[in-house]
Amino acid sequence: MSTVRDMIRRKGGEIFSITPDSTVYEALELMAKHNTGALMVVSGGKVEGIISERDCVRKVDLAGKNAKTTSVSEIMTSKVVYIEASQPLEECMALMIDKNIRHLPVYDGKEFLGLISVRDVLKEVVDVQKFMISQLEHYITGGGR
Repeated sequence: MSTVRDMIRRKGGEIFSITPDSTVYEALELMAKHNTGALMVVSGGKVEGIISERDCVRKVDLAGKNAKTTSVSEIMTSKVVYIEASQPLEECMALMIDKNIRHLPVYDGKEFLGLISVRDVLKEVVDVQKFMISQLEHYITGGGR
């Protein structure tokens, strides 16, 4: 059974972050630059929250605020839902569906390993299923005898 740690290893643990006092506009620029939908909000080496494109649209544009003058700390989600690296991929999917979230930080104890998206999880599930199908086809056709 594949774990979240396995997925992080294959994906890579590159972490994109921003400080709470940065502007939402700066966060959007960073997300665009790295083609990501969310950033960890970090201050003094400590994770303070997470900010996503969805936060920017709902809490800035729809609220009539300005992205260039609104700080990340004003709209970030500070109660961050996360998953442990040792947990199975199935638990990760269930958590994302249950909490209706698209980005999930991954920890190994107190160590922050990276951020995964629903796209990452979907890709991993498809890859696992393709492998299983290939193995079953090989078995059914008598390959290897």
